[in-house]
Amino acid sequence: MATSVTRGAASLAAVSAASQLVPCGTNLVVLRGVIRRDPQYRSLPSGDELLSFDLTVKEDDLPAESVPVAWLNPAVSASKLAENDDVVVIGRVRRRFFRAAGSTASRTEVLAERVLSARSFARIRTMLEPRVAGLNLE
Repeated sequence: MATSVTRGAASLAAVSAASQLVPCGTNLVVLRGVIRRDPQYRSLPSGDELLSFDLTVKEDDLPAESVPVAWLNPAVSASKLAENDDVVVIGRVRRRFFRAAGSTASRTEVLAERVLSARSFARIRTMLEPRVAGLNLE
């Protein structure tokens, strides 16, 4: 019995520590990977432009993962993105719902705020600093 109480206390301590490190409502994604196919542009009924692509992320000895990325009203520089580009995506996770074949479907994706060349170290740092400033990483 003492073991489960100790384990429960440790879990509560971990949750408490995490809540101090990362404020409630934080939705921050940073990915580095390779664009696997040329990005696709779409005009939405709202008049917005949507750029979408799949990013392959490979971390050391782990299997590669494919992450769908959507960029709403992308920067002009997005037109230069192409298959096999090594990029850093900064954004947030979203799940959207839509009608398809008469039923409701959903898709979870990363909604990009910025997509930068992985070689643009200074620009990546500039974009990340304000986003992580609210995290208590010390």
